Amino acid sequence: MTPKPDKTLAGHCADDPAHKRTRPSIKEWAEDDRPREKLLEKGPKALSTAELLAILIGSGSAEKSAVELMRDIMRSCGDSLKTLGQYSFQQLCAFKGIGPAKAVTIMAAVEIGIRRLEEFNNETITKVTSSKDIYHIMRPDMMELPHEEFWCIMLNNAGRVITKELIGRGGITQTTVDVRLIMRAALMARASAMIVCHNHPSGNITPSNDDIRLTTSIAEAGKLLNIRLLDHVIVASNGYYSFADEGRL
Repeated sequence: MTPKPDKTLAGHCADDPAHKRTRPSIKEWAEDDRPREKLLEKGPKALSTAELLAILIGSGSAEKSAVELMRDIMRSCGDSLKTLGQYSFQQLCAFKGIGPAKAVTIMAAVEIGIRRLEEFNNETITKVTSSKDIYHIMRPDMMELPHEEFWCIMLNNAGRVITKELIGRGGITQTTVDVRLIMRAALMARASAMIVCHNHPSGNITPSNDDIRLTTSIAEAGKLLNIRLLDHVIVASNGYYSFADEGRL
């Protein structure tokens, strides 16, 4: 990405030694370009996402401060952390001034945010009472995935979550799932009921014919083992589909 020219240095090229000498030191930067000091003085909520990420990457490049680099990246993704979380290592490294270390730091920061949300949901939603609860439990695990994953949530007699387990991982449009693995996981967890869940990276929450057939197979297998299938939820970035809500169980 080509940096915008600095109006105060018009007529100087990037390789001009005079240009490099006139770049201020960190202590001379404006307050907005010193996010650490701003955080200490005003608190973390006063900082933009770009400023918070700039603290993590620590330094900028010869041409831009850390804040300027992160502003460029956030602008490229429409100031959306969700979109930033979908950037690959290679995509981040394509930004001028972002090397492997900075790219890995940004990816780690996004993952910490996802895990914090997951931890919060796991603490606040211990009993599943609706498809919305299922969506909130599983969304942190699935919302940024470029491929399909199939999960099973195990519940006890009171409808409380015992555990959740990843059963299968597939490609962009399909995941191959063995019903026997689902039943084994439910038996190992001593579950009285279960909820299965998978994502559609395309954003289309409409179940496929394979989704419908798999749901029927899981429900029938569960009846044989006295383990109820309460729902099958398809998660997408913009919403979800519940087989139970639609009366298809």
